[in-house]
Amino acid sequence: MAEREDKFRTHRIIQIDEDIRSGIYPSIDYLKEKHGVSRRTILRDIEFLRDRYNAPVEVDRIRGGYYYSDPTFAIRNVLLTEGDLFTIGTVMHLMEQYKNTPLENQFKHMMGKISELLPNQVSVDSGFLNKDISFISDPLPQIQDGVFENIFDAIKTKRVLKFDYRSVGSQDYKSRVFDAYHVLCQKGNWYVFGFDHGAGETRIYALSRFKNTTITNETFTIPDGFDISKEVDLSFGIWHNKEASEDYELLFNKGMANYILEREWHKDQKMVQREDGSVYLKFSSNQKQLILSWVLGFGSAVTVLSPESLKQDVMKTAKEIIKKYK
Repeated sequence: MAEREDKFRTHRIIQIDEDIRSGIYPSIDYLKEKHGVSRRTILRDIEFLRDRYNAPVEVDRIRGGYYYSDPTFAIRNVLLTEGDLFTIGTVMHLMEQYKNTPLENQFKHMMGKISELLPNQVSVDSGFLNKDISFISDPLPQIQDGVFENIFDAIKTKRVLKFDYRSVGSQDYKSRVFDAYHVLCQKGNWYVFGFDHGAGETRIYALSRFKNTTITNETFTIPDGFDISKEVDLSFGIWHNKEASEDYELLFNKGMANYILEREWHKDQKMVQREDGSVYLKFSSNQKQLILSWVLGFGSAVTVLSPESLKQDVMKTAKEIIKKYK
């Protein structure tokens, strides 16, 4: 009961503060009528404003109401609803995808600034607690200091980058000269798309494999009509394949039906549940490497209908796995 009364008083105090600051010179009669409380309650609220917030509340005898002798005064109180608190708690965890990047520290710095603007007392209209929700994050690689900033600076200023890069299957770094066009983030992993001078073609590189990144004074121009969505399939992954997209047709058994049906796997997908409960899924993509690993993750719960190349890749991988355990 005390908590409820506290919440009502907080609402009332905030509204009284707004009325005083609005310049309408609210009287006791006006305030008790508006809030449906007694004269004594309003007087206690005014005293609370003076004592708790050091509000410069005065009475204008001519106008018959309250005003602030310091017109710049406003109480610093924040009322958070359950939705507000849930959003804050959730966003803090979603920022995990920016872990190990400068955005992580920038976000923390921004939240620190917001915290400084909050009052000492924050009222929460909720029974929601952060302990009621948990997040499981993917393990994310480290990105060397300076890489993130240099790449975005190079994109902004259209200046050529130089860096050392180690491919996923190598222990050695090789020097690269690169025009950075666009940055992509896939499940917390960061990549940059652009033109590799040495290779003479566009490439995608993982930021976690960069070191010794510098920006040169040489400038570049992004080709007219450049559109990242024409280079990679943003619905599925970041592999930069030269081949055209092809149709993928998959059949999931009925045990996976709800899991498949309740998700959008691709923006151009076609999905049908058959009479036996199985689910047919069709979409077009050029992300053959990611689609292979994705399909393998479903094990025997999925059957590849097409293309034939994916069938062969699945069988080949399955045989290699079996071979390891013989």
